[in-house]
Formats: sequence, structure tokens, C-alpha cells
Amino acid sequence: MRLRTALASAFGSLALIIAVPASASAATGHFQYSYLGLDGAPHVATLADPPSGVCLTLPEAAAPVLQEPAYAPKNRTASTATVFLGPECEGDTYYVMAPGKVLGDRLKLRSVVFS
Repeated sequence: MRLRTALASAFGSLALIIAVPASASAATGHFQYSYLGLDGAPHVATLADPPSGVCLTLPEAAAPVLQEPAYAPKNRTASTATVFLGPECEGDTYYVMAPGKVLGDRLKLRSVVFS
């Protein structure tokens, strides 16, 4: 009887392991952008292996009233990045960046999502 209970328990555990989805995937590589700090000087920030399918609002450019948007994005990940001028990946102004794409200072952004 104990053998049956142990086998049933092992089978149930295996079924749970197979049924539980894997953790969220990440965009392998890094995404770099520039921004103006509160001191007015340019700075560079990097998102290393950012999560896929999750909107990331850039903290250095999140408040449209108080902060300038970030600029000069460099998508050095293996995933497509969609950058938005608005925070929370909202608004009609966005640009789709292919993996490895580097853009100049003219492209402004406040948030990004990776596919």
C-alpha cells in the first residue's frame, strides 16, 4: 500500500512540474540609452537581459513634466525592442528596433518592451 501511495505521489509531482509554465524569457544582451541627469549632464544607462513581454518605463525619463525623454537607444539584445515616447508603453509615437539596431540622438523614448 505504501508503494502505491509513493508512486501516486511521485506521478503527481511529475505532472505538476510538467504543467507549471517556465519562467518568463528574457531578451539576451543589453539595451543602452542616454539621458540628461538632474545636473544637466548626459548619462548612459543599461538594461541587462531585460524581460520579454513586459513594459519597462525608464526611471530616468518617466515623468514627462519633470524629465526630458531618454535618447540614443542601442538595442544590443537578440530580441526586437519597441520604444515608446510615452511612459508605460502608451501613445501613438513608437519605433520598432531590430536586434542589434543602434539609433542616434534624435530618437526619444520613455519606455520599452521586448518581444
